Amino acid sequence: MKLTRRRVLTGAAVGGGLLVAFSLLPRRFDSPLEPLAGETAFDAWLKIASDGVVTVAVPQLEMGQGITTLLPQVVAMELGADWRQVAVEPAPVSGAYANLPLAARWAPLWRPAIQALADEPDDLLLRRWAERNSFSATADGTGMAAFEMPCRLAAASARAMLEMAAAERWGVSWEQCEVEAGFVVFEDRRLTFGELALEAAGFEPPDPPPLRPQAPRDPAFDDPALAAGDAVAATAFPRLDLPSKVDGSYLFAADVRLADMVYAAIRHGPREQAELTGYDVQNTAGISGLVGVVRGKRWLAAAATDWWTAERALTAMNPRFAAERVVRSERIEAALDDAVRRGSGQLLASRGEGDDNYTPSMALRYDIAPAVHATIETSSVTARLANGRLELWMASQAPEAARAAAAKAIGIARSDVVLYPMPAGGSFDRRLEHDHAIEAALITRELNRPVQLTWSRAEEQLALQPRPPAAALIGAQLTQDGRIAKMRVRVATPPAALEFGRRLFDNLTGWAAIEAVAGEIDPLALEGIDPPYAIPDLAIYHLPVDLPLPSGRMRGNAHGLTCFMIESFINEVARRGGHEPMSFRIAMLGGDPKLVECLQRAARLGDWDGGGRGTGQGIACHRMEVGGRTGRVAVVATAGTNERGVGVSDIAVAVDIGRVVNRDIALQQIEGGVVFALGLALGCSTRYAEGRPALARLNELRVPGLADCPRITVDLVDSDGDSFDPGEIGVPAVAPAMAAAFHSATGLALRSLPFDLSRAMRAAPPPEAGTEAPVDGSGGQPTTAEALDSQQPDAGADDQ
Repeated sequence: MKLTRRRVLTGAAVGGGLLVAFSLLPRRFDSPLEPLAGETAFDAWLKIASDGVVTVAVPQLEMGQGITTLLPQVVAMELGADWRQVAVEPAPVSGAYANLPLAARWAPLWRPAIQALADEPDDLLLRRWAERNSFSATADGTGMAAFEMPCRLAAASARAMLEMAAAERWGVSWEQCEVEAGFVVFEDRRLTFGELALEAAGFEPPDPPPLRPQAPRDPAFDDPALAAGDAVAATAFPRLDLPSKVDGSYLFAADVRLADMVYAAIRHGPREQAELTGYDVQNTAGISGLVGVVRGKRWLAAAATDWWTAERALTAMNPRFAAERVVRSERIEAALDDAVRRGSGQLLASRGEGDDNYTPSMALRYDIAPAVHATIETSSVTARLANGRLELWMASQAPEAARAAAAKAIGIARSDVVLYPMPAGGSFDRRLEHDHAIEAALITRELNRPVQLTWSRAEEQLALQPRPPAAALIGAQLTQDGRIAKMRVRVATPPAALEFGRRLFDNLTGWAAIEAVAGEIDPLALEGIDPPYAIPDLAIYHLPVDLPLPSGRMRGNAHGLTCFMIESFINEVARRGGHEPMSFRIAMLGGDPKLVECLQRAARLGDWDGGGRGTGQGIACHRMEVGGRTGRVAVVATAGTNERGVGVSDIAVAVDIGRVVNRDIALQQIEGGVVFALGLALGCSTRYAEGRPALARLNELRVPGLADCPRITVDLVDSDGDSFDPGEIGVPAVAPAMAAAFHSATGLALRSLPFDLSRAMRAAPPPEAGTEAPVDGSGGQPTTAEALDSQQPDAGADDQ
């Protein structure tokens, strides 16, 4: 679009500052930025104050991933700002911040009328939907893919306008000016951003904006200390949120304080579809500070002058529930077992001849239990309803969906709901759900005063949507030298992504969403199941399972399941054929030299010794693709015995995530992903009995503490490829590498998540004298083609 003077809006903003909106902002939206006195807003992304401070708007939830540093860094590098004068503010919900890559990725979840016209970020129908619905969700590592270029374009336009203002003062061409460290410079003359911002607003930016030739990249990679092997290279862009997190001034939703506010606790019924049948309010007569009791259809809340009083009141009232779809782990496991053994799968992907003429040489079973997020911060929201206007202070990865759900719950328009974005104390995709926003809206309406609702740890465990469970049968037809000629994969798991989409976009209850998608094939629920290896013939089947327990999103998502299954199977095939696991993989990776490089780097970093019996070493690799961008990872884990038994002592990780914008944050995220995966491998799961989780406290979930964490070393490949988010890539390959390391150390094969060493020891038959434990570690599970006949599903099923 050609920008003309008529398309530039310059005027007084509500806060007393100056607003400049130009071509980068969609024409249907006013700028969501509100400049204060002495500030000038340039488009939807940045403001420059008279003191030279550059404030960048960030439309993503900060949940530890560093997005409130990354996007300001992009602006600072493109603009030429001094990092010491860069600030950040959360952006309000607006169609100006549409997350187009995520909208394209999640098109099967919001179900456009013609999906083929709305499954790419540049599709017109997709853009219109995302802007109309203010879809700015934070998920799947798409923040930089969605917003790096808009930030660069806005900063480049602002830079050009500052240069024009300076050039007019100096009587030179603006192209002769340069911008660096917060100054516009021409020869020996210089002016600060603050001196020029107001004048710059009167100029028309060039179209297209003059982007710098190099995309933002961490200059730490040019540090001689890093080149010399010092992993602790100085960063030019330290996290903006670090000082306030260290001194305790960083505010979360539970830190909000409002006049006349009360504190609410809540009790939910057992899973699933429970209804409140009774409670004993008379038992609260002696509890001082209790303000009120609010009854929901499926929950009971108490509000008081402090949270502990509200919690005590709930305990005294002893709320009672009746559930229609009682969740029991035995039922979940039986349904998965029946599906994977006898179900008729739907073909998800195939190569070559698929499974035509398939005769298995070996087949193995893998089982994944429901996994919980174990966030440090439980669900918390502050709500106030006054004069028909609902205000919410909360951490939300999908703020517009939260606004819509809260509005519907109390019968007001979505436009009458204001959501003030707060950071999350960890999320791991838990904050994609918004049940607590609905509850807080109802409670504040009934009490007619502000309320802060905080779930207890037990309620968080009860009401969260876990990562879905799964059962898989993976088989292979091997060549005479033990290579894979044909491979067949059957995975029984709910269509969890589709189910989540119905909750998020259609505001369905958990059980209604399960019913809505029952039996549907779900590629997002099995992302990563198609291996990167050059296997000639491959068939992958999804067996959708209808379970009573709703499933949700989690850091790593399906990759955390599928990588464990595939990579564990590859390790077992290599062992069966007497092949060294790394070279076995490399022989099948001719089409992906970058993944080969990751394997080789991880091997060097982890002192790889072949992974044979007694070395205590295991290896795994994985490839993730999101929005046309690719991330690659390889992991070497080393296990050994210590005073606690068998544990992992070292994890070496080599990662290729393309161009690295901030090396410190990338390392933090990868290391954090490794620790998160460690928790999923060793615990962070629960069984369910009569609709309630058996484990309700953090200390019961085996969340890794400092004493449990191995030494983690990370090798970041310096690459100029498209930048891939580091937050998810650290998760998938850890568990299979650990399982292989434990097998090398103990002779036991671990084929379930989380690991259960004692169960594996009970299942494995004692080895004969002079031999090692069988590689399957399954208590006699057959691995020959003849014996596999006994594991075939009932007649009529379409897989092994």
